[in-house]
Amino acid sequence: MSTQRHYSPADRLLMQADAALRTLLPFSGQPGRPSPAVVKQDAELSDSETRHVAGLMRINHTGEVCAQALYQGQALTARLPQVRAAMERAADEEIDHLAWCEQRIRQLGSHTSVLNPLFYGLSFGIGASAGLISDRISLGFVAATEDQVCKHLDEHLAQLPAEDEKSRAILEQMRVDEAQHSTAAIDAGGLRFPAPVKFGMSLMAKVMTKTTYRV
Repeated sequence: MSTQRHYSPADRLLMQADAALRTLLPFSGQPGRPSPAVVKQDAELSDSETRHVAGLMRINHTGEVCAQALYQGQALTARLPQVRAAMERAADEEIDHLAWCEQRIRQLGSHTSVLNPLFYGLSFGIGASAGLISDRISLGFVAATEDQVCKHLDEHLAQLPAEDEKSRAILEQMRVDEAQHSTAAIDAGGLRFPAPVKFGMSLMAKVMTKTTYRV
C-alpha cells in the first residue's frame, strides 16, 4: 500500500510560502550538515580583503536564494511525482549552502543582499515556468544552472586570499554538491541546453553578481 502523501493546491501554496520565509528571513534555514568552516582556523584579513570576501560570499548566498526559489517553483509545477520529489530534495540540500554562506558573511561583519526578495521572486517564476513546459526542460534548467554556479565558484575560489581557509572550505564543498546536482538532473532525463541558451543564462547571472557584490 502506498504511503505517499498527496497535498492539495492550497497545501502546496502554504508550503511554498513557508519555504520562501525560511529562505529570506535571517538564520531561518537549519542546515543538515555542519559548515565545513568550523574545523578551519580564523585568518587575519585586511579590511579590503574582508570586504572583498564578504562580497563574494554575499553573491554566493544570493545564488543559493535563487536556487531555492528555482527548485521550489519547479516542484510546484512538476508533472511527475518523482521529479517533484527530486526538486524538493535538492532544495533541502541547498539549505546547507544558504546557511553556511550566511554564517560566514556574519563572521566577516557584513550582511546578506537586500535584493534577495527580488531575485527569489524572479527565480521562482522561472522555475515554475520551466516546470509548466515539461519536466525534461525543468531538469535541464537545473543542470545548466548548476553548471553556471560551478563556474562562479571556481572564479571565487581563485580570488580568495590564500589564508582564508574558512571561506575556501565552504566554497569547495558547495562546488562538489552543485556538480552532483547537475549530473543527477541530466541522469534523471534533463535536456542538455544548447550553448546560446547557456550564454543567455550567464548574462543573467552576471547581472545578479554585479548587483549583489555590494548591496
